[in-house]
Formats: sequence, C-alpha cells, structure tokens
Amino acid sequence: MSEEPTINVAISFGDVKVEFSGRAEVVAAQVDEFLHKQIPTIDLARRIYLSYSTKELVEKFERLIKITPEGPRVWVEGGKLSDKERVALQLVAVKIGYQTAKSQVDSLLVSEIQSATGLNPKSVSSRLSELVKGGFVERVQTEQGIKYRITTQGISWLIDTLSKRPVSRG
Repeated sequence: MSEEPTINVAISFGDVKVEFSGRAEVVAAQVDEFLHKQIPTIDLARRIYLSYSTKELVEKFERLIKITPEGPRVWVEGGKLSDKERVALQLVAVKIGYQTAKSQVDSLLVSEIQSATGLNPKSVSSRLSELVKGGFVERVQTEQGIKYRITTQGISWLIDTLSKRPVSRG
C-alpha cells in the first residue's frame, strides 16, 4: 500500500502566517476553519488596535513641530496653544525625534520640558500632573530622575484636540 501524498499550505494575512501540512482533506478543513474563524477575528482586532507609526506622527504634526539642531521643538506662534497642549506636543516632538534617530531620548525631565517650551516651571508641573492623571503622559523613573513620555492615548487626545480648532503655524 502506498502512502497518501502530503499537502502543504502556507497562508499569510498581514502579520499572521500559518502553515498546514497533512492529508488533503485534513488540510482543506484546517484552511477552511482558519479562513472562517481567524480572519474575521483579526479584522475585528484591527478595528480597535491603535498605534501610530513614525510616518503617521510626522504627517499629523509636521506643521506644529520641527527637529532643530537644538533638539525637537514645538513650532507654533505664541499663545495659540494651551500650556497643556504645548507640553503634550513637546513630548510628541521628542518621540518623533527619538524614532527618527534625531534625538537620544524619548522622554524628558520637567526642567527639559520647561526649557524647550519656555513655560513657567510651576505650569509645566501642573500640566504634567493633569496629563498623567488623564493617561496621556506616563512617568518614567530613570537614573536622571522622573521623566515624562507621551502615551498613545495622549497622541490620540492631542490629535483630536488640535483638529477641533485652527492652530496658527510658525
């Protein structure tokens, strides 16, 4: 009696890669099950997954921030942003700088945020406290002390907030 031939099937769907191997009818059933059960689940998960690529961040914020020889900076005229927005935007600028290898860090000390934005140190501390409480910024313990980093939720909040009104660009 001769052995039944083995069939091999590989499926790639986005980041998901699966392989099936065996008798034709078994593999056909596995492929059918995968296609009917997993693909809709993956599509559903994609609908609620949120992550901003460097390209998306640059496209969304290119008119509001610049990477300068002095470091990533908010590039908006005077009082057109609230202090809270300015602090969050500075943290987005630092994140983009880090992701594009133009900056060594992805988080800042309060003093660094104050220096980069020109805001009053008390105002920076108060706004950071509000942003942390809202989940828009996270505190990170480092050797230099407590630093602050924008979160995905913070980026989403900032995009939404800035899209609701015109912002004068520098």
